[in-house]
Formats: sequence, C-alpha cells, structure tokens
Amino acid sequence: MAMSDPLGDMLTRIRNGQRVGKSVIQAPASKLRSNVLEVLKREGYIRDFRTEDERKGVSELRIELKYADGLPVIQEISRVSKPGRRVYSKIKELPRYYNGLGITILSTPRGVMSDQEARAANVGGEILCRVF
Repeated sequence: MAMSDPLGDMLTRIRNGQRVGKSVIQAPASKLRSNVLEVLKREGYIRDFRTEDERKGVSELRIELKYADGLPVIQEISRVSKPGRRVYSKIKELPRYYNGLGITILSTPRGVMSDQEARAANVGGEILCRVF
C-alpha cells in the first residue's frame, strides 16, 4: 500500500525515536526527506544523516539524533501542510515560531529552506513543518 504522507512518517519516526532515547533511526529515502534533514542538520537539530542502499532501487536514511544533557534537542516537531490541506505563506505573512526560537521549514521555488533563509532570500512557499 502506498504511503500518503512520507514526510509526516519521517517526522513521526524522529519523534518516536527521541521519546525512547534511540541514537539512530532509519526511514525510507527520498529527495524531499533528504532536503528537510539537511535543513535540520544545518540548524543543529540532528547530529547527521546519510543514505544507505539496502538493495537495488531501495535506499534508507540513517538519521543520528541529537541529545543535550540526556534530553532530546528537538522538543517539538509537527507537520503543518498535510496532503489533505496544503498551507502556503507569503514571506511577509510567515509567522515566527516560539518568538523566533523555533524554525519553520518551507518548500520554496529555490528549494527547501528554513524560515530565516527564506526571509533572507525574500521568497515564500509551502510550510512543511515546525521544529522547536
């Protein structure tokens, strides 16, 4: 059966992995997932990630989660734009998350980027998720 929300699945795997204290989790690979993980890595929410080939045509992402003093760095991660309801925002209407302490990840015409990068590039797009 086809998965209707692959990005939401990956975010749930991250959330569940941090709740039980895992250091590494796995998720099926895709370009969108890799781009979102790249933003999370740049912003310091995960330690690292890499793509591994399981067999011909099937790749997995190995995501190394990050902890500070035994607590997960990611306190909250949630999907905003869902398959049933897409959420788009102009750059001037892009809300700040936790007064600028959290980030919003957007899919823009210039690629997947954080809200700070989008403001610097002056480009809006689809709000994928929020992280704090």
